[in-house]
Amino acid sequence: MTGENFAATGQLLGTVLAVQANFYRVQLDQEDGEIREIREQDPSHLPHPPLLLCTRRTRLKKIGQQVMVGDRVVIEEPDWAGGRGAIADVLPRQSELDRPAIANVNQILLVFAVADPPLEPYQLSRFLIKAESNGLDVLLCLNKSDLISQQEQQQISDHLLSWGYEPIFISVKDGINTDQAARYLSNKITVIAGPSGVGKSSLINSLIDSLELRVGEVSGKLARGRHTTRHIELFELPSGGMLADTPGFNQPDMDCNPEELIDYFPEARKRLAVASCRFNDCLHRDEPECAVRGDWERYEHYLEFLDAAIARQTQLHQQADPESTMKLKSKSKGQSQYEPKLESKKYRRISRKTQLQDLQELYQDEE
Repeated sequence: MTGENFAATGQLLGTVLAVQANFYRVQLDQEDGEIREIREQDPSHLPHPPLLLCTRRTRLKKIGQQVMVGDRVVIEEPDWAGGRGAIADVLPRQSELDRPAIANVNQILLVFAVADPPLEPYQLSRFLIKAESNGLDVLLCLNKSDLISQQEQQQISDHLLSWGYEPIFISVKDGINTDQAARYLSNKITVIAGPSGVGKSSLINSLIDSLELRVGEVSGKLARGRHTTRHIELFELPSGGMLADTPGFNQPDMDCNPEELIDYFPEARKRLAVASCRFNDCLHRDEPECAVRGDWERYEHYLEFLDAAIARQTQLHQQADPESTMKLKSKSKGQSQYEPKLESKKYRRISRKTQLQDLQELYQDEE
């Protein structure tokens, strides 16, 4: 059922901006007739746009209907004076992400810094693959461009163009090209993501003047940013559309299928568009007559990500097999490998509590 159908029945519609504990902050549609009528009677009675702190109907909980940030929802029993309401239904989602958990997203804005912390190709590639795997448009912004020369910017741009991406160089500090980035966000729901310390919160603050998100500094020892965002939240943009801030993280999970991984590399898709591999199930490693294997820069990244994806798939299969004798061991740089499980200890010291329980049972038996 579409939003128009619901609106025609006179029901209140809104968008979930944030989820905390069992409460949902919902921004109601401004064109709703009931809201318009209340505002005409008393303009100060409702905030603009109107917000309600809502709970979820028990019926939704019983049927397992999750309510996510970005969901379009139907609101019942609004308490305008108290700013409360109840979510009665969730409209069908156009898209859905699991990490971060958010619905109806149109695109992903990846923010990286060209310096402080330095741009790491492997880390950038990992974020790009994660973004591509969600099937959404990817917009790449490189912040702190004021710290490098025009020549260095051109080198980075040429480098990323060979990957299949055209970056936007911005500087939140000096206000360089932030208006250009804002034009890509108009009338869309955008998820902003990237490592900690690259200026995501600062960028949001510059795009939305009314916000004052907490901004962290870069760790001197690790040359990495400190995590400042604690939960997912949607913010309304002045030019229309919404921007979702997500908790910062340094190593996105490689949770895609090994067979699909190659499709998330634009340079590899270009090769497969003009040629095909000999085998339909080719993983593009050692197979003969492979159209992908070759001298493109991120091929080494692909092989590492492929190993991680295969390891994850193997782990999922072994979790379903209780007799498995292998376990997954995490290593540095997001890598992992399988090692044999050690036998469980056959001789363990019996706890004092167990000893007392055994004595009590023995006394009871003797009595």
